[in-house]
Amino acid sequence: MAPDMGTADSAGTAVETVRGLVCGPGGKRLDVHRPAGAHGPLPVVLLWHGIGPDERDVLEPLGRTAAAQGLLVLVPDWRSDAADGGRAHLLESLAFAREEAGGLGGDGESLVLAGWSAGAGAALGVALWPESVGGWRPNAVVGVAGRYDLTARTTGTAPLDDLAAGREPGVPVHLVHGARDTVLDARYSRDLAETLRSAGRAMTLQELDSDHAGVIMTAYDPAADRCVPTTAEHAVRAGQAVARVLADAARSGGGTEGEGGAEGSA
Repeated sequence: MAPDMGTADSAGTAVETVRGLVCGPGGKRLDVHRPAGAHGPLPVVLLWHGIGPDERDVLEPLGRTAAAQGLLVLVPDWRSDAADGGRAHLLESLAFAREEAGGLGGDGESLVLAGWSAGAGAALGVALWPESVGGWRPNAVVGVAGRYDLTARTTGTAPLDDLAAGREPGVPVHLVHGARDTVLDARYSRDLAETLRSAGRAMTLQELDSDHAGVIMTAYDPAADRCVPTTAEHAVRAGQAVARVLADAARSGGGTEGEGGAEGSA
């Protein structure tokens, strides 16, 4: 199937989306969001959706908003109901990002690994277990509305257990959570933030005035049993804040080891 192309303005910047690239042997598809007409290699963000199977479209509002910040944002499908919990799909999309980002306009040496909900723990798991991907680590990890005491889909272990066992993320970790999240309480990000801060690891935490769906510029639709785009003010503000976190992490690597901080609700 040929990629579907589209352009639109987001935060005053024209954004181009290429939909439906096959990103691995498993046949999963990936969307590319990037500033229209951008010149030069862009910082790259690989953004993983949550536990709902094949929901890359759910992250399109956030992906396009982040692309308007001058990023190449790659959003793949994966299936949590696969026999391996989605591990192969996730790692295939990571391999694709590392190998193909340059040809899509990205800087292959600057890759931030990010995820929402179940995707957040999966992203952190890669940094904690670099040997699972040939010793590679991203420039930074961004976890959005995640839970880190549960098994990460990429590793089979819980990130908080890994940290307790002496594993190190090795890169800055940036956490964002909705203060009104009733699906995954913000305490899950606070617990991880405190663990990283106590160990002197580079981290930030922002709590936003939104909920689980709102932080990715969506609202949960019970009839569809999925998150759908919304223009609710809290969600727009939250999504723009998350996009800035992604952009800052992509451009700076997010800080140096030993730096830490936390911000309250915004």
